[in-house]
Order: sequence, then C-alpha cells, then structure tokens
Amino acid sequence: MVATPSKPALDRSISAFGTARSTVEGAPLTPEELRKMHAYWRACNYLAVGMIYLRENPLLREPLKPEHIKRRLLGHWGSSPGISFLYTHLNRVIKQQDLNMIYVVGPGHGAPGFLGPCYLEGSYSEIYPGKSEDAEGLKRFFKEFSFPGGVGSHCTPETPGSIHEGGELGYSLAHAYGAAYDNPDLIVVALSGDGEAETGPQATAWHSNKFINPIRDGAVLPVLHLNGYKINNPTLLSRISHEELEALFKGYGYNPYFVEGSDPETMHQALAATLDRCIAEIKQIQAEARSTGIAKRARFPMIVLRTPKGWTGPSEVDGHKVEGFWRAHQVPMSDVTKNDGHFEVLEEWLRSYKPEELFDESGALLAELKDIAPKGVRRIGSNPHANGGSVRKELKLPDFRQYAAATSPPGHLQVENTRPLGVFLRDVMRLNMTNFRVFGPDENTSNKLSAIYEVSKKLWLAEYLPEDADGGELAADGRVMEMLSEHTLEGWLEGYLLTGRHGFFSTYESFVHVIDSMINQHCKWLDICNHIPWRASISSLNLLITSTVWRQDHNGFTHQDPGFLDVVLTKSPSVTRIYLPPDVNTLLSVADHCLRSVDYVNVIVSDKQLHLQYLDMDAAIQHCTKGLGIWEWASTDAGVEPDVVLACAGDIPTLEALAASVMLKEHFPNLKLRFINVVDLFKLQSETEHPHGLSDRDFDSLFTTDKPIIFNFHGYPWLVHRLTYRRTNHNNLHVRGYKEKGSINTPLELAIQNQIDRYSIAMDVIDRVPSLHVAGAHAKEAFKNQQIECIRYAYEYGVDMPEILNWRYPGTPAATAPAHEDASD
Repeated sequence: MVATPSKPALDRSISAFGTARSTVEGAPLTPEELRKMHAYWRACNYLAVGMIYLRENPLLREPLKPEHIKRRLLGHWGSSPGISFLYTHLNRVIKQQDLNMIYVVGPGHGAPGFLGPCYLEGSYSEIYPGKSEDAEGLKRFFKEFSFPGGVGSHCTPETPGSIHEGGELGYSLAHAYGAAYDNPDLIVVALSGDGEAETGPQATAWHSNKFINPIRDGAVLPVLHLNGYKINNPTLLSRISHEELEALFKGYGYNPYFVEGSDPETMHQALAATLDRCIAEIKQIQAEARSTGIAKRARFPMIVLRTPKGWTGPSEVDGHKVEGFWRAHQVPMSDVTKNDGHFEVLEEWLRSYKPEELFDESGALLAELKDIAPKGVRRIGSNPHANGGSVRKELKLPDFRQYAAATSPPGHLQVENTRPLGVFLRDVMRLNMTNFRVFGPDENTSNKLSAIYEVSKKLWLAEYLPEDADGGELAADGRVMEMLSEHTLEGWLEGYLLTGRHGFFSTYESFVHVIDSMINQHCKWLDICNHIPWRASISSLNLLITSTVWRQDHNGFTHQDPGFLDVVLTKSPSVTRIYLPPDVNTLLSVADHCLRSVDYVNVIVSDKQLHLQYLDMDAAIQHCTKGLGIWEWASTDAGVEPDVVLACAGDIPTLEALAASVMLKEHFPNLKLRFINVVDLFKLQSETEHPHGLSDRDFDSLFTTDKPIIFNFHGYPWLVHRLTYRRTNHNNLHVRGYKEKGSINTPLELAIQNQIDRYSIAMDVIDRVPSLHVAGAHAKEAFKNQQIECIRYAYEYGVDMPEILNWRYPGTPAATAPAHEDASD
C-alpha cells in the first residue's frame, strides 16, 4: 500500500517563504532538464502577459510603444502562472511515461495559462493555421485573446484540449471524474482554484473519489491551486492551518501532498518529485486491483499547490503589493498607455522573461524547448478524449417497440409511464456495458426505473453492511451512479459525454433547478461547438424530469415547480429540445430518439405514477414524429372548421383535457371540438425561431385563425404564450397551467386550485364559444357544483372521488382503480 504523507506545519503566508516546501523530498530533474523546463515556463508566462497586453511587436524585437498595446485590456493574470507551471510539468511525466492524460482547468478565467503551452506544443497552430508558430502567427495569437471576434478568457470550446470552460466555478472536479469513468488508461488532472473550492458543487465533488473503480476506470489527480485570493478577498482554504487543510483532504479520503513556495528552481524540483510519486501511487492502486480482480475504494493522491497569485509578475505598482495579493487577479495595470510609469513597468515585466532566449529568428519556440512537450495525440491540446466526439461510438439500442404498453381502446388501461422505460434502459445498459451509464440522485427506484438493477447495480465501493444484501442493489462494478448531489451527478454526466460516451439522467422536477446553471453552461458549450468544425459531435444530454408538479399533492408546495422548462426555453434553439409524452408509448419513442441524437440537451417530462394509455405504438411513433397532432378519436369537428380547439401538453393536462372534452360532448352534442396533443413543445414556436417549429400556415391550419384555443399545459402558462406570441391567433389563445397554488391536496384538488381540471376547462369553453354563452348556463352550473363536491369529498375523505379515480374515456370498460398510488419521495 502507498505511504501516508506527513509533514510539519507550514507558514500560511506565501510571501513569507520562497524556497519550496514539499511533502515529497527529492530533486529528480537534472540541471539541464531544470534549465529547459524553466525556460519553457518562462515562455508560457511571456505568452500569458502578451495575450493580455499586446497586439503588435509580439517578440519585443523593437522598443515597446503605446501603439503596440491593446486599447482595451481584458484577461486574468493571477492564476495563469500556476496553471502553466503545472501544464509544463505534466508535459514531462506524459512524455517520460507515455501517459494518456488530459488537463481540466477549474479557475474560471485561466485561459492564458492554458493557451500559452497549448500554442507552444503546436496543438493550437495545427487547428488554427493562421496562428502559426512564427512571429506573424504569434501576433495573431496575441491579438485574438479577449478581442472582438477572438476567444474568451476561459478555456472555451475553441481551446484545444479543453472539456471544461469554467464560465461558472465549481464543476471542474466533477467533469474530471466523469471523464475518467470507463477510461481505464486515462489520467485526468483537475486543477481547482481556491476560489472555486469555496463553491457548493466543488465541495460535494471531492466525494467523487469514492466512485472510482480502479479496475475499469481511469484516475483523477486533483490539484488544489492555492494562490491566496479571489477578486479582492482572501480565500478560505488559504487561511486555515496546514494541519486543518491536510485533515480536510484526508477526511475526504485522499492522500494529500503539498508543494508550496515561490522560488522557481526549488518549486520545479518539488513538483516534479511530487508528480512522480502521485503517478506511481495511481499505477500501484490500479495494478493491484487489476491483478487481483478485486475493486475496492482506494485512497488516491491529490496535490495542494500553493504559489503566489500573479507569480513572476510585478512585485509592486505605485507602492501597492501586486504579486502574491489580490491586485494580481486580473490586469495588474490597465492604464499603461496613459501612465508612463506603468508603461515602463510593463516593458520591464515583459522583458524579464527574456523572449530573445526562447524564440528563434522566425519567432518559433527553440527546438530544444519544444522538445519538452509530448508528441502527437499525447499532447494535452491534442488528446482525442478532449474532443470526445472523435472517440464516440454509437449506442447499440434494442427495438423500443418491444416495450410497448397495451392501449386499445384509448384511455382504458393505466400504466406507470416510467416503469417500461426502466425496462428499455435496462436493455440499453445490457448492450452497452462500457460506454453507457444511468445517473440519478437516490431516486431511480422511486422513479420506477429499478429494472436497470437487473443488469447493473448502483456503484458502491465503500463499506457494506449485511442488510445491504436485502434490496440494497449495491455492487463494486455497478454502472448506476447515485449520489444525493444533483450538481455532482450532472458534472459526472457532462464529463462522460464530453469524452465520447452516453448517459441518461433522471431527477425530480422540483429539484432539477439545482442544476439550472449547469444546464445553462452546457447549452452554451454545445452552441459554440456547433460553429467549430473540428469539434466532433457528442451524445446529447438526456434528462428525464419526473415526480412532476401534478403528482406532488402529497409532498406539498415546495415540491410543486415546473419552471425548469422556462430555463431551457431561454437557451439557444439549436441545442435544446423539450418533450412531454402523454403515455408510455410516446415516452419510449421519445427516449429512443433522444438516445440516438447528438449535440442537444433533451428534456423529457413524464410522471412516474399510474396514467391512462392512449396511443398504440404505431400511432405513438407517428405522433412523436410530427411532434403534435389532432387526436381524431377525441375530436368532433370531423374535418370541418371547429368551434373550439382544446389543446394539451403533459400527462395530467392531457387527462383533464380529455375528461373536459367528454363532458362538453355529453352536454353539447353539436359542438365541433378539435382535440390537439403536443409532445414536442417547440413545435409551438415559429420555424423561423426554432428548427422544430411549425410554419405559420401549418399552425393556422391546426389551431385556426380566429377560434378560441383552450390550452391545458404542464408548466407555467406564460411559457406557451412566449412560444406563440407571433402566431396569427394568439389573441384567442387561453393557457391554463401551474399558478403557484396548492399544498397537501388530492391530485384533482391540486388541479382545481390551478384551474387545469376538467371542470375549469369545460367552463372556460362555455365562456369562450359564443354559441354557448347562454345555452351553456345550465351545464356551467352543473360543472361548478361537481367541482365543489369534489373539493368537499377530498377534504372529508382525503382522496378523490371514486368516479374521478375510476374515470375512463367513454367506450372503454371501467377498470378498478388501484387501492393507492405510490406517494414515495
């Protein structure tokens, strides 16, 4: 087993020490290796400063002039030297040991520290020939950084070797672990900034080490980069004692190693020795597990790298401390063209790296220095796992038609919609045991997807108790990823997809908001990738939203929130899809389509409880292919212009709309009613705004140009208005949806409070159809009385009336309602 590192307490202030202090002793670099590596790192730092400041004179071969400086200075210097310092050392171990390694940079604006060495190794110029390895290419490289039409200060999708932008802090570590799953030969080095380490998602992601199976997975080497400061505040982990910091990471289950200092020569030796030790430990852990065939939780190494913020930059400016302080965070001096003193400091700073010793006559990095970097696909910027679509393999999918639910006649049988989906996913898993995983926060059984455990259990490498064998569904080789942190699960899934694999995530509708911003970031990544030819397509992010608002009558108001759809609606239409299948067969058709797709965020909304079934499989496929359509069997307009259009989207809204249609037909036999169900929500939007949108001509044909439309919707009603505001008949569109009403109610009572129930809809039709204004008075009175009676019954007996529970679409025999519906969390 690996040794547990230990060391005495260190002075917490970086400025108080220079010589490296390290857990691991030794000096593995020869003097010549040390000279070259330091020169390479100097070149990285020179490029980082050049990216921020220069647009001309990239190698300072003439005196620096104000016109050589960018007019608007953007970028972040503070973390860049530490990022490139680690990159330089990773190059050494990759080349020396022929490692398959990618590098995930967590500090949000750390692109200069990554872009510099990526350019120096040649990866950047291979993808972007205009940024060639010469003086002219370097000038273009400098100019495009944080410049209109160029690249941002994060490790954006345009950055070769990046799978993590860092636009929002907290997700780098989870992405790194997702990349390592099912990649047995891959080592993912994840650099976490100490500002990032204060986020909630990062805190939970440290537990990801408990989900690495050393037989089949790769390894993650986390590196906590402590440079002491955020924008203008100290960071928490930089100001606690060494003993407390070491205890924290031992408590997380890591073997922590410390490399701390500011003297470059000794820091190079310390980091080199520490990386050698960490790689050896990783290989030892993997070798033991793979030789014995026994997978168990291992104590993997991690590194705390403490360096000054803005390392090697100006020590002071105008008497104020810069290096090792928060003033180094962004642009240390932003007025260099107007302040002669600052201009002189900048030139001195740039020349301190001695570019004339680093680049040849043409402007290329000296050959002896470039030789430090690995070659070909071993380069960090060229590793194919960081362009996951290039290694992606198609899923082997069973025929989803085999899992169909019986539906004839429509509206007769009740089935738990997501349970057959679980059987389908079980067989998807069976056919793809090395590149498909299912993710969920302790809810897969609750969400009726438990059939997947027949093929693969929940991954569990920690302690087992005897009772776990009785329904625990735990296994060291499990492929179902469950942890009560939506942040970590989403990060794992994204990392898994970004490195070329496939996944499926289910979670409760009310708590999917936890990952709102993560979905936002992923959508933006995908949208940019659509415009980058060298980025190969990755598998879509498939998200099942279940335990929905209309079946949260038992959990109450806090669990009633369908607003995630509103979040998705704001993202680029080129990468977002929302589906609301009303029954099992439409759900299966949608799931199959989503698993085959690439480059989307697919959101599927389907409740897990018992629901009526409407469409046989052939009809379901046709309906899903169209995205929406008229249900002829529920309509009475018989091919003529209707008096009213009754539309719906979502399982419970569909049920209530159908029940309302029956009530209306019974009271008004001559009413011409058109019934439309919507599966693909973006069909409502114009084709000019979304690729799935209907043309105005088709929309008008379905929804008419002047007749009332009563739309019963799963989510907040204004979302439908946002999608249809430009449609001809929008003024006659009346949407019913969730209105923040309800708590502990019966299902129908919750629907009544939000006016999506059958009675409210039927009365709304009477109000909207001119011919029924007077003639419908008696029916409206009856509907109101029935509604009142349903509420009274619920308050007396705690359940809905039997005629509600047993309701079936007319023409079908009534089935006995279940004794109870599952109200599990």
